Amino acid sequence: MKGQMSTKYGKVLIDTDAIATYAGSIVVECFGIVGMASLNVADGFVRLLKKDSLKDGIRVSCENNRLKLEFHVIVAYGVSISAVADTLIGSVKYRVEEFTGLEVEKIKILVEGVRYID
Repeated sequence: MKGQMSTKYGKVLIDTDAIATYAGSIVVECFGIVGMASLNVADGFVRLLKKDSLKDGIRVSCENNRLKLEFHVIVAYGVSISAVADTLIGSVKYRVEEFTGLEVEKIKILVEGVRYID
């Protein structure tokens, strides 16, 4: 379902793929995040997504103009996962709400792997 809002000029519909792409660009800017992950259900392997396919690691749903976001991420080795998650949640919530005008109801973060960064 697409997010929508009504203005004095009419309705504005926002595709969830657009929201996912924007949210993905925010996530990769966060300290401690190596990148977005894609899980191959058939064999259980996790792979790091390239910058042009970040939305594949994000699931966005919209009900009653409230967004629910689910992120599959790979974090850097040696960082506090809880601190990274808190930073990610705060940053994504603020910036996505500002970008879309819709309320972010829930953010779920799934850490799919840890990578050592040189």
